[in-house]
Amino acid sequence: MIKNRISIFIKQGEGLKVEFKESKTKLPGNLFETICAFLNTKGGYILLGINDSGSVFGIDSKYVSQLKKDIANLANNPEKLSPSIMLNVSDYKINNKTIILIEVPESSQVHKTGNTIFVRNQDGDYKVSHPVEIARIVNRKQNYHTEERVFTQVSLTDFNPELISRAKNLIKINNPGNHLFELDDKEFLYRIGFFRKNEEQQSGYTLASVLFFGTDELIQNLLPAYKFEALLRKQNIDRYDDRLTVRTNLIDAYDLLMGFIDKHLNDPFYLEGTTRISLRSKIFRELVANIIAHREYLSSAPAFINIFSNRIEFTNSNNPRVFGRINPKQFTPYAKNPSISKLMLQMGRVEEVGSGIRNLDKYLHLFSKGATYELIDEEFFSTVVYLGKKSKEENRSITVKTSQKIVGIIKENPQISRKELTLLINDITEDGVKYNLEKLKKQGILKHIGPDKGGYWQITDEKKNQLIDKDPQKTTQKTTQKTT
Repeated sequence: MIKNRISIFIKQGEGLKVEFKESKTKLPGNLFETICAFLNTKGGYILLGINDSGSVFGIDSKYVSQLKKDIANLANNPEKLSPSIMLNVSDYKINNKTIILIEVPESSQVHKTGNTIFVRNQDGDYKVSHPVEIARIVNRKQNYHTEERVFTQVSLTDFNPELISRAKNLIKINNPGNHLFELDDKEFLYRIGFFRKNEEQQSGYTLASVLFFGTDELIQNLLPAYKFEALLRKQNIDRYDDRLTVRTNLIDAYDLLMGFIDKHLNDPFYLEGTTRISLRSKIFRELVANIIAHREYLSSAPAFINIFSNRIEFTNSNNPRVFGRINPKQFTPYAKNPSISKLMLQMGRVEEVGSGIRNLDKYLHLFSKGATYELIDEEFFSTVVYLGKKSKEENRSITVKTSQKIVGIIKENPQISRKELTLLINDITEDGVKYNLEKLKKQGILKHIGPDKGGYWQITDEKKNQLIDKDPQKTTQKTTQKTT
């Protein structure tokens, strides 16, 4: 079926959703400009080993495997493509010559390559730099949901019927007035919006259906980077004291992640009226549901739950709308994956859209005296729950330790970015890294040379304010001279 479509692509030639690129032993230099353009527009197909006129030259068979690996690695490298993405890359024989097919989905996010945004039209890939044009792309993507992506090759027999039965039973228990549970499996999936047509009017099951009801093998085949990570970091901050990696369907994933929460967080006694309720469940079942329901699933980045001694962090890849800290009192909740959110609501996994924030406001101070929380809507959405007020000595100790980590990392890599520092330190937000960098600059310990992008850090002596690490470019020159 795919080979037939490739033949049609070759016959029809390049267009809005099809691009040919001649390639023999290495990737074309402008490959990721086209990938970026397709992601930002309507998705598309890139065929390597075919020239612009549609002639099949093929790829040297010795290099096929390496080129496929290079595409996957670069697509997951934020320096090459940001946000990173999962791509389907396959090789086929056409006229006894090997070509590589890259299937690029339309994304709900705005992507850049080389810090530049590209879009697609009938004539090719175009660079976008004007703020109005960028805003137009952002606005268009607000109404696109990757959970609706259709997989025409998936059939009903690829799903686990026991999972569909569990979903129906949960709906019956939590929402008995909804008669979805009485339908047969095929009609059930159709009625909840998990079977639909794509833009090419081809019918199939959606990404949401695969995530809920697919076997583990199907999920990993279609989404090889998909996973949730839950880490306990109370004693060993740099690594972990306990770890749970989840790669299974969303029904089991929810139960496993809640089990990890229950295992490592206390549940204080609390009566609401005359009924005891679980504060832990009221607060954290909503937060676990959020990283499931509002995650960007085509991103290669896992969703994280990090449990520290003084806070719990929930982080997932995201299609941001606010871009920064959210004011809960002025925030209007919305479903980033409407079909996933709706099914979780019907199954009783969440109370309703926005109930997570209400429960945090209502119950968090009862769960831990002095506890607070913050919501950050960026490329990665973060919910951070701070458990109680920290003493001045604790704050000072954390700040000193974080500063030492930052200086140590910069010694190894003076050109490191703030985002990369955040990923390496891993126990503070990017805003926290920014705060510490500014503090180190004011103390005379750090100095930034050059522009924000493309510059580098110099480390100075705290007392004498003398340079310890020299200009990395000059150091490289001296090393080269010695080698020569």
